Amino acid sequence: MSDSSGGRIFFSNMGRSLEEEDEIRLVSVGVDIGSSTSHLVFSRIVLERLDNRYIVSERVVLHESDVLLTPYAQDQTIDAAALGAFIDRQYELAGVEPCNIDTGALILTGVAVRRSNARAIGELFASQAGKFVSVSAGDGLEATLAAYGSGAMARSIRENSRVMNIDIGGGTSKIAVCEAGELVEMTAVDVGARIVSFDGQGRVQRIEEAGRRFAQEAGLSLELGQVPDEAGLGRMVEIMADCLMEVVRQPELAESTAQLLRLDPLRNARMPDAITFSGGVSEYIYGRQAAGFGDLGARLAQAMLDRVAAWGPALHQPEQGIRATVVGASQYTIQVSGSTIYVEPLDALPLRNVPVISPDLDLAPEQLDAEGIAQAIAAALRRLDLHEGDRPVALCYRWQESAMYGRMDAFCRGVSEGLSRHLAKGQPLILVGEGDIGGLIGMHLKQVLGMKNTIASIDGIALKEFDFIDIGKMLDTSGAVPVVIKSLVFPSSAALGRVVEADSA
Repeated sequence: MSDSSGGRIFFSNMGRSLEEEDEIRLVSVGVDIGSSTSHLVFSRIVLERLDNRYIVSERVVLHESDVLLTPYAQDQTIDAAALGAFIDRQYELAGVEPCNIDTGALILTGVAVRRSNARAIGELFASQAGKFVSVSAGDGLEATLAAYGSGAMARSIRENSRVMNIDIGGGTSKIAVCEAGELVEMTAVDVGARIVSFDGQGRVQRIEEAGRRFAQEAGLSLELGQVPDEAGLGRMVEIMADCLMEVVRQPELAESTAQLLRLDPLRNARMPDAITFSGGVSEYIYGRQAAGFGDLGARLAQAMLDRVAAWGPALHQPEQGIRATVVGASQYTIQVSGSTIYVEPLDALPLRNVPVISPDLDLAPEQLDAEGIAQAIAAALRRLDLHEGDRPVALCYRWQESAMYGRMDAFCRGVSEGLSRHLAKGQPLILVGEGDIGGLIGMHLKQVLGMKNTIASIDGIALKEFDFIDIGKMLDTSGAVPVVIKSLVFPSSAALGRVVEADSA
């Protein structure tokens, strides 16, 4: 994706330097591998120079793949070989050689993340590892991605309203509530269209644990290789829909429903103004799909439509349905940090593909609240499923008012506490500010708080949540560092593609 040499950022064509071109054209690919379906989108991104940074001026979809029913092997792991063949075929159809991809994003969602061979899936792209932002989307991140990709977040801004997006996939459902451009609540529950799946003769082909649970409640016998009772399947779907509606409506849940939650429950203090659906089941809800694919999707869609109509909020079309969580491309910009930065040790750079968190920090008061800062950071980490501390993160902040000792000390102590799990695991402390205080913050962490971890405290950079950054080596001439910013961009096309079976890919 990028390399650093003499302070220049290079893409896969090593003769191209961002410092020497006013316009850069990149080819990107986004890959979404879910528990139910998998698909790709190829795009061309045009970047134009604006002062000392590049901005995206154009994004054109080159090819949207068929939507593949994610293939499974006999041991119920994802069939990496079949998936790889499908991906290779889509490159051929797009007319793109893997070596000509400049950037991309691979995202594992739903039950696919929990499969024992999820790492093997990532290794399909090992030869291009430097070109990809790789994300295993846990429940919180997937709910957030769906809220943005479906357009629920934009609608909440446009209509100044409370919008709930319900993303129903193969193994899980993710619910996100947006108000005026903010994600105010989210949760996830083990309800999905493919918690039970069937072959062409209607025989049970695969059962997830949640599928066994709902079948038992419905008094339905589910056995691999057997055709289940149709009336029993109907009862099972009704129970699933009741469970999902309980999660999206009720402030307090029955114990049996709470056991299916994968995140904290919604507060459900008031009804949303509007509801949108995304994920595979949404294609049935909005009449974009009629054919069945050996699962409970069509039945679950109708059951949810009936319940939402009886509830009352307006049902709206999403901007994206089945493709809501696909990462269409990585939007690239290049910025150069300020020279008032602190990096210790210097050989800690470069750093690549570091996810950005942007906690809601109140840095305006004369006396800063270290505990509140720590809590806000912890909330941001959990929102993006980065709270385990297994990979570095970059904390974005917007310093306000004076740089008095007491204010800096409270900020640094709050940061240290909020990132304590990361620091305990030896991760570097990466801070990115928009002002010119990066050097002072870094020195305070090292000299006053005695921070032992690697510190990269840079400034003069504007970031936001969903960004990933590369920080290059320090420029000898200026003492600054080049920063490549990669923002998740959702596809602008609503084309769905044809669903194909794995053996026809």
